[in-house]
Amino acid sequence: METIEHLELSSKLETIRVSALHALAYCHRLFYLEEVEELYTQDAAVFAGRRLHAELEKQEDEEWEELFLISEELGIRGRVDALRTRNGETIPYEHKRGKCHRDENKQPQAWESDKLQILAYCCLLESALGLSIKEGRIRYHADNVLVHIPFDDAGRAAVKQAIEIARQLKQSTYRPPVTDNERLCTRCSLAPVCLPEEARLAHEREWQPIRLFPEDDDRQIIHVLEPGTSVGRTGEQIKITRRNQPVEIIPARQIGQLVMHSFSQISTQALHFCREQEIGVHFISGGGRYLGSFDTRQGSIQRRIHQYTALSDANICLELARKLVICRAQGQRKFLMRGKAKAKAKERLIKATEQMKAVLKLVPQAKSLQSLLGYEGNLAALYFDALVDLISPDAPQEMLFDSRNRRPPTDRFNAMLGFGYSLLIKDVMNAILTVGLEPALGFYHQPRSQAAPLALDLMEIFRVPLVDMTVMASVNRNQWDVKADFDIRGKQVWLSETGKRKFVELYENRKQETWKHPVTGYSLTYRRLLELEVRLLEKEWMGEGGLFAQLIVR
Repeated sequence: METIEHLELSSKLETIRVSALHALAYCHRLFYLEEVEELYTQDAAVFAGRRLHAELEKQEDEEWEELFLISEELGIRGRVDALRTRNGETIPYEHKRGKCHRDENKQPQAWESDKLQILAYCCLLESALGLSIKEGRIRYHADNVLVHIPFDDAGRAAVKQAIEIARQLKQSTYRPPVTDNERLCTRCSLAPVCLPEEARLAHEREWQPIRLFPEDDDRQIIHVLEPGTSVGRTGEQIKITRRNQPVEIIPARQIGQLVMHSFSQISTQALHFCREQEIGVHFISGGGRYLGSFDTRQGSIQRRIHQYTALSDANICLELARKLVICRAQGQRKFLMRGKAKAKAKERLIKATEQMKAVLKLVPQAKSLQSLLGYEGNLAALYFDALVDLISPDAPQEMLFDSRNRRPPTDRFNAMLGFGYSLLIKDVMNAILTVGLEPALGFYHQPRSQAAPLALDLMEIFRVPLVDMTVMASVNRNQWDVKADFDIRGKQVWLSETGKRKFVELYENRKQETWKHPVTGYSLTYRRLLELEVRLLEKEWMGEGGLFAQLIVR
């Protein structure tokens, strides 16, 4: 009984940030994503705002004072940008980097969200310090405008109403819908997480979305391939020390992932730093097998509860699995069809595409995951049996293969496929952890290796465009040295260190190419499409589904 009372007391004492009320006034969905699901982004506008406040803190004006306050009575807390005393009256100030709102007469006004924020600070000062506040002021630095906000009973009522709405939303288990005001979305830092345009498209297929999702992530992906290399931290930078080579220093803000191959090492300090800087850390064995990823997820468990609830439903899993199998198999079939015009005499290629078309018609009627696995196995066998016919007659004889084989690979082509799929699993895992979903909760594959089921599920969408096509193109362009780029150990074939380095370059270059999404109509790099696809999967159980697994090779 004492424990229950303690929990009830803690709930009563929980306060809401005033800055969260600013988000609430801007968009209820934004408030929910930040305060309930604990999703945040740090875009250029956020950093610019921080710089502004840092510059203000350096001002040597004894009349200005920054103050952190909390009121359990109101249930809010916050840091007032500045207080100033004039004629015995205390006035709170809020500083904004942008421009003010203008009414129909072009007169300067505060934006509604900014107005609610300064009014909340006025309430906070009254409640916490017992001061009498008559007004608050907002300085808009972009146009050097100071707006006065009267503080009266109407302002107090508006703040109390906002606090009540915020409390209700914090208790809800459902995301609010996307706002009707599209202009708010174009200025929102959380648009890449919220995906408002894609949500509108899911509900209205005639919608023509604009791209609010970043086209590319220009941070580097650092592959540490050399055995014995150590990775550490020095200040705000990552330090890479290779044997008999100069130390490499890279600013953390320029790094998106660290991929540790073979027997390279990373320090505990560097791991903690990578977590703080949202740098993915992944491990691949010397034989090119994916080993695992450093889990850097932060935020509320609420989203993973939704994921667990959805993926515990057999019907939802089956429907998602059907989409996945169709997406992969259609991509495989269309890749084979690209070679039909160049290889008209290859009956096997023509026959395979026709048989795959017939099997694909059966997939939507699959009544269980087991029957779906049978169809997928049939499709995969047809694909790999015919894939060799896409290899150019001018390619070295050593680059041909008979069938798909692994653990270990027995030919050069399969060695490249295996290494490529390991890199792909790593990238899918990075996207899953970035989004914040649970990799162990998949809908099609079962746990069977170091790779989590959800990663095995999602990689199916990208096998053909990122790995199969990359390998085939490199073979047909004679980019491989059949001796120097491979290690032959009896019947086992692996990429050598030079081969791995060459493959990594080909693969990373491929990820920087763009692909126009067939449903949304906008183009993204493959690197960004990986993350987008994870976010579209989450929408399948958040009431905004229908866009997942539509990336099919043309």
